[in-house]
Amino acid sequence: MVLPMARILIAEDERDIRDLIEFTLKFGGHEVITARNGAEAVELAPHHKPDLILLDVRMPRMTGYEACRAIKALDGLKDTPVVFLSAKGQQNEMESGMEAGAYDYILKPFAPDHLNARVNEILAKSKTT
Repeated sequence: MVLPMARILIAEDERDIRDLIEFTLKFGGHEVITARNGAEAVELAPHHKPDLILLDVRMPRMTGYEACRAIKALDGLKDTPVVFLSAKGQQNEMESGMEAGAYDYILKPFAPDHLNARVNEILAKSKTT
C-alpha cells in the first residue's frame, strides 16, 4: 500500500542522527521539518501542522516527554501521533513516553528501511483511528 506523502516533524539534538532521519524520510517520499530540541519542536508544530512527530527523548532545553505534553496541549495537534526515538528501551522509560501521550516508540539504532516501514505503518494506523 502506497501512502500519500506525509509532513513529518522530527526533533533530534544530534545533527548526524537528525540528518540521517531527515534523509531517510525524504527518500521515503515524505516532507520533513527538523528541530534541534524539544522547545523548537513545540514552536514549529502549530505552524507546520505535521501528520506525525518524531521526538528524541533526551534533548536540551526541553525533553521529548515535555515537548510531547506541550504539543498535545495545543489546539489542532492533540490527535497528531507522536513517536519517541530512543536508545533506551527500558520498560519504565517507554511507560513514561506513553503517559506523556506518545503513540509509539522506535528504538535506536534502526535501519533506514525499518524506520520508513514503521513510519508508514504508524501513519496508516493513525489515519484509520
